[in-house]
Amino acid sequence: MRILVTGGAGFLGSHLCDRLMDQGHDVLCLDNLFTGRKSNIEHLLGHPRFELIRHDVIDPFKFEVDRIYNLACPASPPHYQYNPIKTTKTSVMGAINCLGLAKRVHARVFQASTSEVYGDPAVHPQPESYWGNVNPIGRRSCYDEGKRCAETLFFDYHRENGVDIRVVRIFNTYGPRMNPDDGRVVSNFIVQALRGEDITVYGDGSQTRSFCYVDDLVEGFLRLMEQTATVGPVNIGNPGEFTMLELAELVLGKVGGRSKIVHRELPADDPRQRQPDITLARKYLDWEPTVPLDEGIGKTIEYFRGQI
Repeated sequence: MRILVTGGAGFLGSHLCDRLMDQGHDVLCLDNLFTGRKSNIEHLLGHPRFELIRHDVIDPFKFEVDRIYNLACPASPPHYQYNPIKTTKTSVMGAINCLGLAKRVHARVFQASTSEVYGDPAVHPQPESYWGNVNPIGRRSCYDEGKRCAETLFFDYHRENGVDIRVVRIFNTYGPRMNPDDGRVVSNFIVQALRGEDITVYGDGSQTRSFCYVDDLVEGFLRLMEQTATVGPVNIGNPGEFTMLELAELVLGKVGGRSKIVHRELPADDPRQRQPDITLARKYLDWEPTVPLDEGIGKTIEYFRGQI
């Protein structure tokens, strides 16, 4: 097939491009390189089945494709809060442009949504049926509400125009090709430990997250896209739950050195807990994560050693 991946030079997008290339597809990688990096897909440049197109999803685009994966949007708080209006535009107008293309060429279109649609959840773990607890006017709202609106658009295009959609809700994901300066907790801890700096834990460190290794996540993407039992939304993430202190101690144990853990004030609207209910992923995709946190963190540390 001929497949368009928006945000294809990003952390997740580049791994998805690799898998699609391995499967023999023609891949169009569309990215404005705001948070995506050409180095992530450098090994694919020049391949006859791969094409990098520098373009912003806010602006219309036209291609003849069979599948569209919409992954375009900065996903870490420092990056999406840098220009919050642009972040909302990327989610909303990017979704409209992808859906418009899918409608015109009868392509199946995939939306990379997020567990952030659940906000600071009052239900734990979070099933897809939970409507969320989101602050619509906070510092994180440009991302949270942008993704919620994108889901609305996907389902309205599906109901009103018969567009063939798939919607995934991504929980915390980590692995090689994360940006060292993206502000996510896994990269923060690893980079600080490798540089011999103190590891910064916000709040008392009791807040929890669930961490999914990137290879497991991409496998979930591919299974969701190519099955026909559900359009989603489907949670993809690792249901194993860890506190921030546990993660910090794991990283310190693997990196070694003299770093110590220091505490800082908890940011506004930072969720206290986040854990996916993956019942639907197991049912429809026969999917669950296979890479344990200890193994995945080890692989990620080795990647960052080569970057720092």
